[in-house]
Amino acid sequence: MRGTGALSGTAAVVEATGASEASGAADVIGVLVVDDDFMVARVHRAFVERVEPFRVVGVAGTGEQAVAAVDELRPDLVLLDLYLPDLFGLDVIPRLRAAGHDCDVMVISAAREADTVRGAVRHGVVDYLLKPFEFEDLRVRLERYAVQRGRLLGTVVRSQADVDRVLAGVPAPPAPVPALPKGMSVETAELVERTLREADGTLSASECAALTGVSRVSARRYLEHFHTVGSAEVSLRYGAAGRPERRYRFRGRPAGPGPRAETPAGGQPAPARDLPRPQGERGRRERREHGHAG
Repeated sequence: MRGTGALSGTAAVVEATGASEASGAADVIGVLVVDDDFMVARVHRAFVERVEPFRVVGVAGTGEQAVAAVDELRPDLVLLDLYLPDLFGLDVIPRLRAAGHDCDVMVISAAREADTVRGAVRHGVVDYLLKPFEFEDLRVRLERYAVQRGRLLGTVVRSQADVDRVLAGVPAPPAPVPALPKGMSVETAELVERTLREADGTLSASECAALTGVSRVSARRYLEHFHTVGSAEVSLRYGAAGRPERRYRFRGRPAGPGPRAETPAGGQPAPARDLPRPQGERGRRERREHGHAG
């Protein structure tokens, strides 16, 4: 039976699952979702509920609510955002430990700073997932956590080998293969990907279309898909007239010589230095529009 209630007088509402439901099955892993954006929290809650044996026992919107909710609901795992309105998320963890709570914490945040990630590791988080993410990204981490948690709970230490086995953990599941958007075929995607892999330097959509035999519009769509999923890098080539040309290179392949080497092998896209960049009002307009150019 589900209900709602305010904890510790905080302004926002904490949604909670009744204790009788939470204790209905011994193997259920109770999860507290902590995020100040209620719509984001709702999405995270829906994601968690799709993965067995996880159940969301509550949702908190502030650091103070999170501390109070853990004290009342006793979750096994806390999905913790870091940018909370009252506390930095990592500051919640020592307060939980000081109160005697041994729940695990998985950070789910847009914070990409190396110091923040190192701080999370020092606080003993079980995982760190960057926003935004897809359901599959969270699923593999929850399942990995469930396996490791079961191993820890079921371990009987008789020797150093038992300790080593626990500390070694379990291998990470393979990353899920991104599904193709509706209307795309696996065969054409493989053809475009192979062409991009084998290209000497970068390719435009028109060049890719000529090499594969598909239309320029189709080639552009597949190339943009590979860019979206992180398989390809995009650079801009500025000509004497017209919009800048988007050029694609398979990620990890060294840039070829000459004017096609617009993108450094491990860096951000940059305009080709040997071609003039439009100046004046037209140049400014085209640079604003370059994200939609073909």
